[in-house]
Amino acid sequence: MSALTTTPAPRPGAHAAVLKSEFRLFLREPGSLFGIAVFPPVLLVILGSIPAFREAGSGPDGLRLIDAYVPVTVLLPLIVAGLQAMAPVIAGYRERGILRRMSATPVRPPALLGAQMAIHGVAALLSALLSLAIGRLAFAVRLPPQAFGYLLALVLSVVVALSLGALVAARARTQKVAGAIGSAVFFPSMFCAGVWLPVQSMPDTLARVIECTPFGAASQALAEAAAGSWPGWSHLLVLLAWAAVLSGAAARWFRWE
Repeated sequence: MSALTTTPAPRPGAHAAVLKSEFRLFLREPGSLFGIAVFPPVLLVILGSIPAFREAGSGPDGLRLIDAYVPVTVLLPLIVAGLQAMAPVIAGYRERGILRRMSATPVRPPALLGAQMAIHGVAALLSALLSLAIGRLAFAVRLPPQAFGYLLALVLSVVVALSLGALVAARARTQKVAGAIGSAVFFPSMFCAGVWLPVQSMPDTLARVIECTPFGAASQALAEAAAGSWPGWSHLLVLLAWAAVLSGAAARWFRWE
């Protein structure tokens, strides 16, 4: 009897097969592709086309506004990937019983979660690189002089964004609920990232509060590295703390059924 109830062992190549399958499904979702890969670079082009955004000294710390907005458009695809794309997909799989059925196959549900995080994380990073390239080629925004610090802040930001998406997926029983929660968190996240007003231009008290949020700290860390300085340790520690809290909460509350 115990042999009949034992869950099949994972087969070699099962994770790769899940990743390949999920990647094909991802490519069939025009909304996710647009939100992650198209919307942030297009927003940067629109902002950069406004003459006032290219005027010297129009932004904080003597920068142009377009210089200040490149880190913002780098963060946007991360937020979209975690909250608007990945979370509803995973919640939809739970709602349709896909995760429950996977438990009886050699493929484990964690393989599906890992594939989703890898796909959306890579897509967000590619979009971020595209924004950096557009900023450099179209608007003469210099590439981050502190490349290692910028990369470190970017990787931590990806982890935070995907962990936040996993937490939303952990608490949402249906795709609609995940979409609603994601939308409710999405707009405050964009504000904290500086979409409407760069964090550096906010009043001091508000800026200090925003810097304690994950995307406020990420925006500041990226901006500092883009300016040639090592990202502030306080901002990196805020990102680390949020990554630990969000990923831990997602792991604790995640249910496959």
